[in-house]
Amino acid sequence: MRQKEKLINIKGLIIAIIIFTLFYFSAYFQLIPILIFNIKEVSGSTQVILSTFSNIVLLLILFLIFRKELIKEWKKFKNKFLENIDTGVKYWLIGLGTMMISNIIITFVLNLDQAANEQAVQEMISSLPWLMVINAGIIAPCTEEIVFRKCFKKAFPNKWIFIILSALVFGSLHVITTMTSPLELLYIIPYGALGASFAMMYQKTETIYTSVAMHMFHNTALTILSILA
Repeated sequence: MRQKEKLINIKGLIIAIIIFTLFYFSAYFQLIPILIFNIKEVSGSTQVILSTFSNIVLLLILFLIFRKELIKEWKKFKNKFLENIDTGVKYWLIGLGTMMISNIIITFVLNLDQAANEQAVQEMISSLPWLMVINAGIIAPCTEEIVFRKCFKKAFPNKWIFIILSALVFGSLHVITTMTSPLELLYIIPYGALGASFAMMYQKTETIYTSVAMHMFHNTALTILSILA
């Protein structure tokens, strides 16, 4: 008789809550260079530098915590590289398509402005564009995939609970921290759709580097397009 799949892994859930809290308050790492260099005023370019610094510190901490699993999953990703990338691209296209359609409906049919989070990112790109390629295109996808995919998968062994919760929390964090209107909660749909696609490719390939690679590609492409536009 097949053993019933657990819905929640208590140990994994505790770890996920701790890591999520660390992620949520990681901006406080910016106080380190502010205090060391006695920074009095934070301009747009300085904010990008501080954000990059805090993301690097967070990524180093996450790597130290999950280094054994990350090394193991890297080998799994490398050994089936083409197969993993093929799976990642398929799920990314589904997520991208859903994201684009829902964005069109929200922006043009409901006549809502661009999401506040997207506006904030665009301002940072205009301040230090090529550093944002590194920050938003490379570093952020690594930290977000570990937090929203790896930690959530450990906490919620059930496939669909993992995918749904990972998508909802991922989408919510991209909206509620910067939203200026309750209607902006609708943007959880496009962000969540993309998050769901990352969760599905991780679930399918069982290596976090598949979703990391596609998340990097997605963010880097959008950042470069914003720079060139």
